[in-house]
Amino acid sequence: MQSIYAMHQNGSDNLEKEEKFLFYSIDNIQDLYLTMISSLMEICKKEAEFLHKSSLKHLATPQERNPNEKFVKNSIFQILAENNSLSIALETRKIDAWTLHEDYISLLLTAIKASPYYIDYMSKEGSTFEEDRQLIANLFGEVIAPNEKLYEFLEDDQLTWIDDIPLVNTHILKQLKSMKPIMDDDFTVPKVYKDAEDKAFVKDLFRKTILNEKELAKEFVDKTPNWDSERIAEVDTIILKMAICEFLKFPSIPVKVTLNEYLELAKEYSTPKSSIFINGILDNLVKELESNKKMQKTGRGLM
Repeated sequence: MQSIYAMHQNGSDNLEKEEKFLFYSIDNIQDLYLTMISSLMEICKKEAEFLHKSSLKHLATPQERNPNEKFVKNSIFQILAENNSLSIALETRKIDAWTLHEDYISLLLTAIKASPYYIDYMSKEGSTFEEDRQLIANLFGEVIAPNEKLYEFLEDDQLTWIDDIPLVNTHILKQLKSMKPIMDDDFTVPKVYKDAEDKAFVKDLFRKTILNEKELAKEFVDKTPNWDSERIAEVDTIILKMAICEFLKFPSIPVKVTLNEYLELAKEYSTPKSSIFINGILDNLVKELESNKKMQKTGRGLM
């Protein structure tokens, strides 16, 4: 939707160029994931370095000479550091954001040490795996992910990440909460696409919507008698075209799935009343397409 909107705003008709940027934006989601998950590893390294340097001070205190290493020895940090899937992905995608911006790691570490989760954790001797896991999940969900300075950095670093940050952080938090004490392949870097068919769908939907915009627009223009077509928000027209494209050109996608997806898009990206407006148009259109048999859906679970 955003790619089609960008094409309209730029007046671009270079389909291949815009499609290339669309896939680049999607691939970048994994880079965001790796950047966020690696922040945990860098926080651990930063604190370990601090404890080591403090212990070497000429006038080190007894506490500095024998520091409490409970945090840096947290089992979740160890699993992440030794995970093959993560190591390979970081190397392959050349993720090094924190090498150039370690001040953000220091900022996050300061916030972590001031948090009640850290203070409570460090006040007790020893810990179970469940306590280790709960600490890191709490720190990520309540301290790291909501950090405004970090958000601003991510927003400035990659413009395409703005809408992906909540999705990626939610996924990481879910992974952290479900981690097990066994260091095997249980923790894996998620794939951007479910399979080849998933990636092909992105290309097909983008191209079929762009190449058939006039045809798709005709399906809803006469369904809005009280609206001048020029008064309809451009995002709404794009959402309508994409939904109608799925109705007519993607027989395996259930009608209800299409309706739900595009109503959610309207709620997230368009005007407050857009979802009601779009729902009314699509609901009437579905009935018409079904009655004149223009919409042919096939496969299981489509009724």
